[in-house]
Amino acid sequence: MTSLPHRLPGRPAPDPACGSRASAPRGLALARAIATALAFASAGVGAQVIDLAQAWRDALANDAPVASARAQLAATREKIPQAQAALGPTVTGTGAFSRQMVDTNLAPRRDFTTQNYSIALNYPLYRLPNVEALEQSRLQVAIAEAQLAQARQDLAVRVSQAYFDVLAAQDSVSTIRAQKRAITEQLASAKRNFEVGTATITDQQEAQSRFDLAVAQEVVALNDLAVRRAALAQLTGKPFSGLKVLRRDVTLAPPQPAIESQWTDNARQSNLLVQQARIAVEVARREIDRQRFASRPTLDAVSSVGYASNATAALVGIKSQSAALGLQLSIPLYTGGGIDARVREAAVLRDKAESDLENVRRQVEQGARQAFLGVRSGLAQVSALQAAEKSSQLALESNLLGYQVGVRINIDVLNAQQQVFNTQRDLARARYDVLLNGLRLKFSNAALGEQDLDALTALTVVPETDPTEAPPEPPRRAPDAPGGTQVQPVPNRPARN
Repeated sequence: MTSLPHRLPGRPAPDPACGSRASAPRGLALARAIATALAFASAGVGAQVIDLAQAWRDALANDAPVASARAQLAATREKIPQAQAALGPTVTGTGAFSRQMVDTNLAPRRDFTTQNYSIALNYPLYRLPNVEALEQSRLQVAIAEAQLAQARQDLAVRVSQAYFDVLAAQDSVSTIRAQKRAITEQLASAKRNFEVGTATITDQQEAQSRFDLAVAQEVVALNDLAVRRAALAQLTGKPFSGLKVLRRDVTLAPPQPAIESQWTDNARQSNLLVQQARIAVEVARREIDRQRFASRPTLDAVSSVGYASNATAALVGIKSQSAALGLQLSIPLYTGGGIDARVREAAVLRDKAESDLENVRRQVEQGARQAFLGVRSGLAQVSALQAAEKSSQLALESNLLGYQVGVRINIDVLNAQQQVFNTQRDLARARYDVLLNGLRLKFSNAALGEQDLDALTALTVVPETDPTEAPPEPPRRAPDAPGGTQVQPVPNRPARN
């Protein structure tokens, strides 16, 4: 017994000869507009297909945080000669020239010129605060060097994140378009089967609903892809036409060593943030000594030579020369308690620096643990999704066969198709997450370098198709066959009772 077509009461029966609903053409037009804009945006002058290593090198020459850290290091290095100057000799030259007039009731008026010239030399022999300041400046340079290394490795992670985000967005676009192609075939089959009376309108409506949903999802996916590409282009500072993609047959290796405690313990010692905090503690300790040494005596070697002409009105026309060499000892006897207050302040700041160090150690330890577990669980997820991909593919084939013989309906096939595509998309995302967590794990141990990005680049290839190509057209009526379609439908099946 063949089921009769049915419709909801109070609503006109849908025209089976129509294409997609009115919203579908608008959605397709918007999707094509976004795809076209994306293609033009990425096809700038000199645009090319780039890989991860090239993206990082371009970003390294363009990244503002790295440039800031580099400038900060150059500025901090100047603190060393400044501190050294405080321990070296200083030579000061002075000169004075004046025209004087003396008029008294005891002597005639006198006009004369006075000249004074002198050169003084001061050479510190014993100034402990200046010695500590020199050591602090060297430690501050070490902090700035660690900050630059931190910025470079952080840039590698950020570029990798942006790069794989673009690949994931491309995968989403490809998945949705593959779903659209599959739904298009099912929609064409459902329309044809309805027209010949072997299926109900429900199959057609379900396929049409899935098609319209796929159009909406494609618009969102294309917009997300444009945003991701713009973010990567902003990092690199150069346009690009495409990215190399991860090979499907890539084999992901577990982290070595495969012991979590080794990674976390090494992060507590070697992480660049830990290095900076540890040096900051040493700087704070030396600051206590520098403030305490302010109460110590200072000893300087002093020397001067001078020349004077017409020094006073009583000695008009007299010229003199002088020279002196000796030691100058200064002993601070009372400073109002300022030195003791500064020592106490430095001691409290030392305690703060030690607390900050412990806090950083805990954070990087947790970060290393999270990255390690992310790699390990990601590898397990990849294995599970690979098995799920095979299973969902077999399930799709079974549903297609069941649909042909009448034991499955259209929605079963659509669900099976969506499961296959979603599994493939999730598998690609899981691979990206494993690689990113591997980079983060090395970053937590201050072991991330250009060679790691080169190793990931070796796992990529130039894509065979462009993910920004225009989406396929929806099914339309053939001009010479009423009720026909441009897509070959699935063979007719008996309608269910």
